[in-house]
Amino acid sequence: MPVTLNDLRRYAVARSLFTPTTLKRAFAKLRFVQADPIRAPARAQDLTLRHRVKNYRVGDLDRRYATLDIAEDYFVNYGFVTAEVQALMHPRTGVSRWSAKRQAQAQALLEFVRERGSVHPREVDAHLSHGSVTNYWGGSSSATTHLLDSMHYRGLLRVARRDGGVRIYTAHEHALAPLNSAARRERIDDLVNVVVHKYAPLPSLSLSGLVSRLRYAVPQWRRELKSALVRAKQRLAHARIDGVDWYWPASEDPAIVDPQDVARFLAPFDPVVWDRRRFELFWGWAYRFEAYTPVSKRRLGYYALPLLWRDRVIGWGNISVRDGVLHTDIGYASSPAPKETRFKREIDAELERMQAFLGLEPWH
Repeated sequence: MPVTLNDLRRYAVARSLFTPTTLKRAFAKLRFVQADPIRAPARAQDLTLRHRVKNYRVGDLDRRYATLDIAEDYFVNYGFVTAEVQALMHPRTGVSRWSAKRQAQAQALLEFVRERGSVHPREVDAHLSHGSVTNYWGGSSSATTHLLDSMHYRGLLRVARRDGGVRIYTAHEHALAPLNSAARRERIDDLVNVVVHKYAPLPSLSLSGLVSRLRYAVPQWRRELKSALVRAKQRLAHARIDGVDWYWPASEDPAIVDPQDVARFLAPFDPVVWDRRRFELFWGWAYRFEAYTPVSKRRLGYYALPLLWRDRVIGWGNISVRDGVLHTDIGYASSPAPKETRFKREIDAELERMQAFLGLEPWH
């Protein structure tokens, strides 16, 4: 039987929302979790992990970070990667060259970090005050913080932990880069496989876009990403449905999966909904992240969480906590809420799970 769009939709939901496990095992499956600092009602990384880690509570990632074999780093977006994935990306040598002055500052900062073991940006600024620079958004930010960020991206530093949300840095050493083209291609292909495993099944344009975004992970190999895309399309499973080419791991079979009778509020960057192109192909409406959209132009809300019912995203919810009480405003994409009693019961169960996740008292 040929693969259908319904097959791929069910497969996408089932493979990503695996049976909840431990935090360590969840990272071994995901390999990358996108991060975002907005808390509405919690950060994206916590909202993503709560569906995949048994009894997960908000902040567990921060509390367990130092004991897990993971790191904050830049992949296709900023987030948390396993040590294995980080090793594939580093050392990054293809970033802009520093001036002699900048190199001297970086060396002095690195020596200071090595001497201290771990440092707060405030300590570094007090020791090596570099004034301020204009940041990406046109505002002023500490030159020391800017240099710390740049050294982190290059892999000279790593985030040891967070202190009140602020990165605490330590020095970081990496193995040597691959010395021959075959070893380099193998690393790049492994990184493409990480992307595919995380977000499959992928329409062709989405696959191309994600492989292109690996330029942030491996700027030193950005010119080799086009050929990596060609190799990926040759080894991945493939189907053409309604004029769209789809790709997924060749070892997986997107056979029909019976959807679970479960309602879930997903993070805006959850792998089930991350690809907006795939979202519209699967569910027939456009979801947009509107936190940075002017209030007058918002259609869904500041931090609307896509509402997944069985294998369909049927709407969204804006969830907030005021005076220790959970408040929920739910909207639907094209029709009223499902009438069946099962749906109402599952929405209540999901809100109870959200209460527990946020550490709030039961809501009813």
